[in-house]
Amino acid sequence: MPAPVKRVFYVSRLTHPVFADLLGARPDIRLDRLDNASPQADIDAVLAGAHVYQIGAARGEIPSHLLGTAALIARAPDLLVLSSSGAGYDTIDVAACTAAGVLAVNQAGGNREAVAEHVLGMMLVLSKRIIQADRHMRREAGINRNAYIGQDIHGKTLGIIGLGNVGSRLAGLCGQMFAMPVLAYDPYLTGEQIAAKGAGKAGLDQVLQAADFVSVSCPRTAETLGMIGAREFALMKPTAWFITTARGGIHDEAALEAALASGAIAGAGLDVWAVEPPPPDHPLLRFDNVIASPHTAGVTVESRERIARIAAEQVLDVLDGRRPARLLNPDAWPAYAERFLRVFGFHPGRAG
Repeated sequence: MPAPVKRVFYVSRLTHPVFADLLGARPDIRLDRLDNASPQADIDAVLAGAHVYQIGAARGEIPSHLLGTAALIARAPDLLVLSSSGAGYDTIDVAACTAAGVLAVNQAGGNREAVAEHVLGMMLVLSKRIIQADRHMRREAGINRNAYIGQDIHGKTLGIIGLGNVGSRLAGLCGQMFAMPVLAYDPYLTGEQIAAKGAGKAGLDQVLQAADFVSVSCPRTAETLGMIGAREFALMKPTAWFITTARGGIHDEAALEAALASGAIAGAGLDVWAVEPPPPDHPLLRFDNVIASPHTAGVTVESRERIARIAAEQVLDVLDGRRPARLLNPDAWPAYAERFLRVFGFHPGRAG
């Protein structure tokens, strides 16, 4: 009896063609594509036979009915895996996956270099006041260079919220290149683990009070949603900069606007937004001491290819019965294993 076809689908676009190339080399795998505006009948047909959903990592790029929710999972009886196309996974309801015996995985680490470099670039541009001088020169004739005196970042204190792949790479770069003391808030790591990553363990308030640069690099979860608000901005130094390449919603945009308007902090570098992309008249875009980018910190030629390759290799591992390396919900494994056995006829983890 021939082995069942293993079906993977995605919506609109892939991070890089290498994903399709690697899966296409396998005759036992079928790759389906849906559009954001696909008719419901087409969506239902794909969901009915799907085993893996390779889902985009940016919430604003996916229509609500195609997010990785309990409602979508209920319409896909043989769905085994939701795989985020990046390190972030707020397009996936991890708890709903666990309840249904569906694995949730991401591509953590695939864009660590790109995001860490983006943060470092924002730190340099903000501290040297490059963006303000550039805007002045484009708007007005004549400039007093003494009006835009910057600061060295050498020896300044860096505070990192979330010391995962990106945070630890940033700690290493700043510590080695600029002799920056690094404090990190990450309640899931011990002091020894944080020290091994080049930082000192600290509470959130301590990080905010001590840092000259505060960089957010934690995932958006129920725990981190709204974590940085008016109280937290008030704890920062008036000479400190706030930078986030994490996810919109972790910081309160209205509270940040108020902090900037009052001079409570020196400026901000923002790559993520509550609504992406933000409208041109967004209040935070009126400040010359704000650097803005449209969730592109992790989007480089190299990171796109790397993430797609990691995603494809992890999908192949799962479909061949191996445990994925970047599993977000290990508690789902027992129920998932029984569902996998029913669908493919062998127990995962026992593949040859």
